[in-house]
Amino acid sequence: MQECHTGLCLSVYIITFVLGFPANALAFYTFCKKMQEVMNNMFWDMPYLLCPLSGFIFYMTIYNSTFFLTAVSVERYLGVAFPIQHSLKRRPGYAVAASIFFWIFSVMQLSIVFIVPFIGPKNTPNNTLGPDASGSTGNNEAVCYENFTAAQLNVLLPVRLELCIVLFCIPFLICSFCYINFIRILSKLQHIDRRRRLRAIGMALGTLLVFALCFGPYNVSHIVGFITWKSPEWRDKALLCSTFNACLDPLIFYFSSSAVRMTVGSVIEGVKSRLNRYMSCDMFRAFWGGGNKTAKDKERKQEEINAI
Repeated sequence: MQECHTGLCLSVYIITFVLGFPANALAFYTFCKKMQEVMNNMFWDMPYLLCPLSGFIFYMTIYNSTFFLTAVSVERYLGVAFPIQHSLKRRPGYAVAASIFFWIFSVMQLSIVFIVPFIGPKNTPNNTLGPDASGSTGNNEAVCYENFTAAQLNVLLPVRLELCIVLFCIPFLICSFCYINFIRILSKLQHIDRRRRLRAIGMALGTLLVFALCFGPYNVSHIVGFITWKSPEWRDKALLCSTFNACLDPLIFYFSSSAVRMTVGSVIEGVKSRLNRYMSCDMFRAFWGGGNKTAKDKERKQEEINAI
Protein backbone atom coordinates (compact mmCIF):
# COMPACT_ATOMS: atom_id res chain seq x y z
CA MET A 1 0.00 0.00 0.00
CA GLN A 2 1.42 3.39 -1.00
CA GLU A 3 2.08 5.86 1.78
CA CYS A 4 -0.01 8.98 1.67
CA HIS A 5 1.87 12.27 1.62
CA THR A 6 1.10 14.26 4.75
CA GLY A 7 0.03 17.45 2.98
CA LEU A 8 -2.07 15.58 0.44
CA CYS A 9 -3.85 13.42 3.02
CA LEU A 10 -4.42 16.34 5.37
CA SER A 11 -5.89 18.53 2.63
CA VAL A 12 -8.24 15.77 1.46
CA TYR A 13 -9.42 15.03 5.01
CA ILE A 14 -10.01 18.72 5.79
CA ILE A 15 -11.95 19.26 2.57
CA THR A 16 -14.00 16.14 3.21
CA PHE A 17 -14.84 17.29 6.74
CA VAL A 18 -15.67 20.86 5.71
CA LEU A 19 -17.99 19.69 2.93
CA GLY A 20 -19.39 16.60 4.63
CA PHE A 21 -20.15 17.83 8.15
CA PRO A 22 -22.57 20.67 7.19
CA ALA A 23 -24.29 18.43 4.65
CA ASN A 24 -24.82 15.63 7.15
CA ALA A 25 -25.93 18.14 9.81
CA LEU A 26 -28.57 19.48 7.41
CA ALA A 27 -29.64 15.95 6.56
CA PHE A 28 -29.99 15.13 10.26
CA TYR A 29 -32.06 18.28 10.79
CA THR A 30 -34.34 17.34 7.90
CA PHE A 31 -34.82 13.80 9.15
CA CYS A 32 -35.78 15.19 12.55
CA LYS A 33 -38.39 17.44 10.92
CA LYS A 34 -39.73 14.51 8.91
CA MET A 35 -39.98 12.42 12.09
CA GLN A 36 -41.84 15.24 13.78
CA GLU A 37 -44.25 15.36 10.84
CA VAL A 38 -44.90 11.62 11.16
CA MET A 39 -45.52 11.89 14.89
CA ASN A 40 -48.08 14.62 14.14
CA ASN A 41 -50.07 12.19 11.94
CA MET A 42 -48.44 13.63 8.80
CA PHE A 43 -49.80 17.12 9.55
CA TRP A 44 -47.41 20.01 9.02
CA ASP A 45 -47.84 22.32 12.02
CA MET A 46 -44.48 24.07 11.74
CA PRO A 47 -43.79 27.43 10.04
CA TYR A 48 -44.55 27.37 6.34
CA LEU A 49 -41.05 28.41 5.27
CA LEU A 50 -39.62 25.24 6.80
CA CYS A 51 -41.72 23.08 4.48
CA PRO A 52 -39.88 23.81 1.19
CA LEU A 53 -36.57 24.07 3.05
CA SER A 54 -36.90 20.62 4.63
CA GLY A 55 -38.03 19.14 1.31
CA PHE A 56 -35.14 20.75 -0.53
CA ILE A 57 -32.54 19.38 1.91
CA PHE A 58 -34.21 15.97 1.91
CA TYR A 59 -34.14 15.68 -1.87
CA MET A 60 -30.59 17.04 -1.98
CA THR A 61 -29.38 14.16 0.19
CA ILE A 62 -31.07 11.70 -2.17
CA TYR A 63 -29.74 12.98 -5.46
CA ASN A 64 -26.29 13.93 -4.20
CA SER A 65 -25.95 10.34 -3.03
CA THR A 66 -26.57 9.14 -6.58
CA PHE A 67 -23.85 11.47 -7.86
CA PHE A 68 -21.29 10.41 -5.28
CA LEU A 69 -22.05 6.71 -5.73
CA THR A 70 -21.54 7.23 -9.46
CA ALA A 71 -18.27 9.06 -8.84
CA VAL A 72 -17.03 6.14 -6.71
CA SER A 73 -17.95 3.71 -9.49
CA VAL A 74 -16.03 5.76 -12.07
CA GLU A 75 -13.03 5.90 -9.73
CA ARG A 76 -13.10 2.14 -9.25
CA TYR A 77 -13.44 1.44 -12.96
CA LEU A 78 -10.59 3.74 -13.97
CA GLY A 79 -8.42 2.21 -11.27
CA VAL A 80 -8.66 -1.29 -12.78
CA ALA A 81 -9.05 -0.37 -16.47
CA PHE A 82 -6.24 2.21 -16.64
CA PRO A 83 -4.23 1.71 -13.44
CA ILE A 84 -1.02 3.50 -14.46
CA GLN A 85 -2.62 6.48 -16.23
CA HIS A 86 -5.18 6.86 -13.47
CA SER A 87 -2.61 6.81 -10.65
CA LEU A 88 -0.51 9.44 -12.44
CA LYS A 89 -3.43 11.79 -13.05
CA ARG A 90 -5.14 11.54 -9.67
CA ARG A 91 -5.41 14.94 -8.02
CA PRO A 92 -7.36 16.07 -4.91
CA GLY A 93 -8.49 19.11 -6.87
CA TYR A 94 -10.44 16.91 -9.26
CA ALA A 95 -12.45 15.42 -6.40
CA VAL A 96 -13.12 18.86 -4.94
CA ALA A 97 -14.20 20.24 -8.31
CA ALA A 98 -16.50 17.27 -8.88
CA SER A 99 -18.06 17.67 -5.42
CA ILE A 100 -18.70 21.37 -5.96
CA PHE A 101 -20.21 20.65 -9.38
CA PHE A 102 -22.51 18.00 -7.91
CA TRP A 103 -23.78 20.41 -5.27
CA ILE A 104 -24.31 23.33 -7.67
CA PHE A 105 -26.02 21.15 -10.27
CA SER A 106 -28.31 19.59 -7.67
CA VAL A 107 -29.23 22.99 -6.24
CA MET A 108 -30.15 24.25 -9.71
CA GLN A 109 -32.25 21.19 -10.49
CA LEU A 110 -34.05 21.09 -7.13
CA SER A 111 -34.82 24.79 -6.93
CA ILE A 112 -38.28 23.79 -8.18
CA VAL A 113 -39.11 22.98 -4.55
CA PHE A 114 -39.02 26.70 -3.73
CA ILE A 115 -40.76 27.74 -6.97
CA VAL A 116 -43.83 25.48 -6.84
CA PRO A 117 -45.47 27.13 -3.78
CA PHE A 118 -45.73 30.43 -5.67
CA ILE A 119 -47.34 28.98 -8.81
CA GLY A 120 -51.05 29.74 -9.03
CA PRO A 121 -53.37 32.40 -7.59
CA LYS A 122 -51.67 34.96 -5.38
CA ASN A 123 -54.38 34.68 -2.73
CA THR A 124 -53.37 31.08 -1.93
CA PRO A 125 -49.67 31.19 -1.11
CA ASN A 126 -49.94 28.05 0.97
CA ASN A 127 -51.40 25.89 -1.77
CA THR A 128 -48.73 23.24 -1.35
CA LEU A 129 -50.07 22.81 2.15
CA GLY A 130 -53.82 23.16 1.69
CA PRO A 131 -55.27 22.51 -1.81
CA ASP A 132 -55.66 19.10 -3.35
CA ALA A 133 -54.84 18.14 -6.93
CA SER A 134 -58.16 19.46 -8.23
CA GLY A 135 -57.58 22.91 -6.80
CA SER A 136 -60.01 22.74 -3.90
CA THR A 137 -58.78 24.35 -0.73
CA GLY A 138 -58.38 22.22 2.38
CA ASN A 139 -57.26 23.15 5.83
CA ASN A 140 -53.77 24.31 6.64
CA GLU A 141 -52.98 21.09 8.49
CA ALA A 142 -52.05 19.09 5.41
CA VAL A 143 -49.05 17.04 4.39
CA CYS A 144 -46.11 19.22 3.46
CA TYR A 145 -45.34 19.38 -0.26
CA GLU A 146 -47.82 16.68 -1.19
CA ASN A 147 -51.11 18.26 -2.37
CA PHE A 148 -50.88 20.44 -5.47
CA THR A 149 -53.16 22.48 -7.67
CA ALA A 150 -53.62 21.71 -11.36
CA ALA A 151 -51.42 24.72 -12.26
CA GLN A 152 -48.66 23.45 -10.00
CA LEU A 153 -48.83 19.93 -11.44
CA ASN A 154 -48.45 21.34 -14.97
CA VAL A 155 -45.00 22.57 -13.97
CA LEU A 156 -44.01 20.00 -11.38
CA LEU A 157 -44.67 16.73 -13.21
CA PRO A 158 -42.43 17.48 -16.24
CA VAL A 159 -39.69 18.67 -13.88
CA ARG A 160 -39.96 15.44 -11.88
CA LEU A 161 -39.52 13.47 -15.09
CA GLU A 162 -36.41 15.51 -15.87
CA LEU A 163 -35.07 14.84 -12.36
CA CYS A 164 -35.63 11.13 -12.89
CA ILE A 165 -33.72 11.11 -16.18
CA VAL A 166 -30.89 13.51 -15.30
CA LEU A 167 -30.33 12.76 -11.62
CA PHE A 168 -31.13 9.04 -11.53
CA CYS A 169 -31.26 7.25 -14.89
CA ILE A 170 -28.05 8.69 -16.35
CA PRO A 171 -26.01 8.20 -13.12
CA PHE A 172 -27.40 4.68 -12.76
CA LEU A 173 -26.43 3.79 -16.34
CA ILE A 174 -22.92 5.17 -15.78
CA CYS A 175 -22.64 3.31 -12.48
CA SER A 176 -23.84 0.07 -14.09
CA PHE A 177 -21.39 0.40 -16.99
CA CYS A 178 -18.46 1.07 -14.64
CA TYR A 179 -19.19 -1.76 -12.23
CA ILE A 180 -20.02 -4.33 -14.89
CA ASN A 181 -16.71 -3.64 -16.60
CA PHE A 182 -15.01 -3.44 -13.21
CA ILE A 183 -16.19 -6.97 -12.43
CA ARG A 184 -15.29 -8.20 -15.93
CA ILE A 185 -11.72 -6.87 -15.73
CA LEU A 186 -11.23 -7.95 -12.13
CA SER A 187 -12.34 -11.50 -12.93
CA LYS A 188 -9.49 -11.80 -15.45
CA LEU A 189 -6.75 -10.60 -13.11
CA GLN A 190 -4.87 -13.60 -11.76
CA HIS A 191 -2.38 -11.79 -9.51
CA ILE A 192 -5.15 -10.76 -7.07
CA ASP A 193 -6.04 -13.34 -4.47
CA ARG A 194 -9.51 -14.85 -4.53
CA ARG A 195 -10.65 -13.27 -1.25
CA ARG A 196 -9.88 -9.70 -2.35
CA ARG A 197 -11.43 -10.32 -5.76
CA LEU A 198 -14.67 -11.65 -4.30
CA ARG A 199 -14.85 -8.79 -1.81
CA ALA A 200 -14.43 -6.21 -4.58
CA ILE A 201 -17.03 -7.93 -6.77
CA GLY A 202 -19.44 -8.12 -3.83
CA MET A 203 -18.93 -4.42 -3.15
CA ALA A 204 -19.71 -3.58 -6.77
CA LEU A 205 -22.85 -5.70 -6.88
CA GLY A 206 -23.96 -4.37 -3.48
CA THR A 207 -23.58 -0.79 -4.66
CA LEU A 208 -25.72 -1.43 -7.73
CA LEU A 209 -28.32 -3.14 -5.57
CA VAL A 210 -28.40 -0.22 -3.13
CA PHE A 211 -28.64 2.21 -6.03
CA ALA A 212 -31.63 0.39 -7.52
CA LEU A 213 -33.52 -0.43 -4.32
CA CYS A 214 -33.03 2.89 -2.52
CA PHE A 215 -33.53 5.33 -5.38
CA GLY A 216 -35.40 3.30 -7.99
CA PRO A 217 -38.95 3.23 -6.52
CA TYR A 218 -39.05 6.98 -5.84
CA ASN A 219 -37.85 7.86 -9.35
CA VAL A 220 -40.27 5.37 -10.90
CA SER A 221 -43.02 7.38 -9.19
CA HIS A 222 -41.90 10.38 -11.26
CA ILE A 223 -42.43 8.42 -14.48
CA VAL A 224 -45.80 7.08 -13.34
CA GLY A 225 -46.85 10.56 -12.23
CA PHE A 226 -45.96 12.04 -15.61
CA ILE A 227 -47.90 9.32 -17.47
CA THR A 228 -51.01 9.54 -15.28
CA TRP A 229 -50.57 13.30 -14.77
CA LYS A 230 -50.99 13.14 -11.01
CA SER A 231 -48.88 12.33 -7.98
CA PRO A 232 -49.09 8.58 -7.26
CA GLU A 233 -50.67 7.73 -3.95
CA TRP A 234 -47.75 5.44 -3.10
CA ARG A 235 -45.13 8.12 -3.72
CA ASP A 236 -44.55 8.74 0.00
CA LYS A 237 -43.98 5.01 0.56
CA ALA A 238 -41.49 4.90 -2.31
CA LEU A 239 -39.69 7.83 -0.72
CA LEU A 240 -39.16 5.75 2.42
CA CYS A 241 -36.83 3.43 0.48
CA SER A 242 -34.41 6.29 -0.08
CA THR A 243 -33.90 6.74 3.66
CA PHE A 244 -32.16 3.35 3.88
CA ASN A 245 -29.33 4.84 1.84
CA ALA A 246 -28.18 6.73 4.94
CA CYS A 247 -27.27 3.48 6.71
CA LEU A 248 -26.21 1.49 3.63
CA ASP A 249 -23.70 4.02 2.24
CA PRO A 250 -21.32 3.67 5.23
CA LEU A 251 -21.31 -0.11 4.68
CA ILE A 252 -20.40 0.37 1.03
CA PHE A 253 -17.50 2.67 1.89
CA TYR A 254 -16.41 0.30 4.67
CA PHE A 255 -16.11 -2.68 2.36
CA SER A 256 -14.67 -0.66 -0.53
CA SER A 257 -11.84 1.02 1.38
CA SER A 258 -9.10 -0.78 3.28
CA ALA A 259 -8.21 2.48 5.04
CA VAL A 260 -11.75 2.78 6.39
CA ARG A 261 -11.70 -0.83 7.58
CA MET A 262 -8.37 -0.28 9.33
CA THR A 263 -9.67 2.85 11.01
CA VAL A 264 -12.87 1.16 12.18
CA GLY A 265 -10.88 -1.83 13.40
CA SER A 266 -8.47 0.35 15.37
CA VAL A 267 -11.37 2.24 16.95
CA ILE A 268 -13.07 -1.01 17.97
CA GLU A 269 -9.83 -2.37 19.42
CA GLY A 270 -9.30 0.86 21.35
CA VAL A 271 -12.80 0.70 22.81
CA LYS A 272 -12.32 -2.95 23.76
CA SER A 273 -9.00 -2.26 25.50
CA ARG A 274 -10.47 0.63 27.45
CA LEU A 275 -13.46 -1.46 28.51
CA ASN A 276 -11.15 -4.27 29.61
CA ARG A 277 -9.01 -1.89 31.66
CA TYR A 278 -12.09 -0.32 33.19
CA MET A 279 -13.61 -3.67 34.10
CA SER A 280 -10.31 -4.92 35.50
CA CYS A 281 -9.97 -1.81 37.69
CA ASP A 282 -13.53 -2.21 38.96
CA MET A 283 -13.00 -5.88 39.80
CA PHE A 284 -9.72 -5.04 41.52
CA ARG A 285 -11.36 -2.33 43.59
CA ALA A 286 -14.30 -4.55 44.42
CA PHE A 287 -11.97 -7.31 45.54
CA TRP A 288 -9.82 -5.14 47.77
CA GLY A 289 -12.79 -3.15 48.96
CA GLY A 290 -14.50 -6.38 50.01
CA GLY A 291 -11.33 -7.58 51.77
CA ASN A 292 -10.96 -4.33 53.69
CA LYS A 293 -14.60 -4.45 54.64
CA THR A 294 -14.19 -7.98 56.03
CA ALA A 295 -11.14 -7.01 58.07
CA LYS A 296 -12.96 -4.01 59.52
CA ASP A 297 -15.97 -6.15 60.38
CA LYS A 298 -13.72 -8.63 62.19
CA GLU A 299 -12.02 -5.82 64.11
CA ARG A 300 -15.36 -4.29 65.11
CA LYS A 301 -16.67 -7.66 66.23
CA GLN A 302 -13.55 -8.26 68.31
CA GLU A 303 -14.00 -4.88 69.96
CA GLU A 304 -17.57 -5.80 70.84
CA ILE A 305 -16.41 -9.09 72.40
CA ASN A 306 -13.73 -7.32 74.42
CA ALA A 307 -16.29 -4.82 75.64
CA ILE A 308 -18.47 -7.63 76.94
